[in-house]
Amino acid sequence: MQIGVDVAFPIHSARNSDFRRGKRLGKKDHLVQWRKPIKPEWMDDATYRDFPDYITIREVFVSSDRAGFRSKSRVLVTTFLDPNTVSKKNLGELYNYRWMIEVNLRSIKETMHMDILRGKTPEIVRKEIWAHLLAYNLVRKIMTQSANCHSKKPRELSFKLALQMIEAFRQAGIFSEKNKISYAQLLTAVAYKTVGNRPRRWEPRRVKRRPKAFPKLQMARCLYRGNRMCYSLS
Repeated sequence: MQIGVDVAFPIHSARNSDFRRGKRLGKKDHLVQWRKPIKPEWMDDATYRDFPDYITIREVFVSSDRAGFRSKSRVLVTTFLDPNTVSKKNLGELYNYRWMIEVNLRSIKETMHMDILRGKTPEIVRKEIWAHLLAYNLVRKIMTQSANCHSKKPRELSFKLALQMIEAFRQAGIFSEKNKISYAQLLTAVAYKTVGNRPRRWEPRRVKRRPKAFPKLQMARCLYRGNRMCYSLS
């Protein structure tokens, strides 16, 4: 809230929501004040004093209906305090978009292979992460341009296909935004395939590939070979 970022998240299970209290905004929609809790042990006194004694937040009851499934209801806590600007329906739709966060993380970690970082120092690891995020945003930028040129939504396009097309054009030496003909061909190739609309998709967290039945490599490889030079260096 201090840096001007609004949030919306489910209320903690240990906190009760009494919609009879606070400033009523609508049916099961009100403004309440949350008081500052006792200082945690890990927080210093100066930081604790900088926080206000209380904050005004909005609690709203929303439900999501899906054909063939039970409706799910939850209480959302948000800093969008004006119901005329952000309605209950808007908050419910916004919360359903949380799935896109999982998709974005999967694209960065799996499709762009950031699941294993190869840096040996914290500084290099940070550089790896920032490089992946920069590349991810650039790919999303091209996807947005492609969607606008071909009357599609950016989320309808395949991130993996876009990454493959960019790599193919780069290897061919024709990946340049200054070359309008090749860049237009790239945008057409990125928009060639659309992904299906999968709202509220749920995937079980299971590993598809089985690990191989070999012991783990816990020493230098030359030590397993019995290399004398490796022993002398160690």
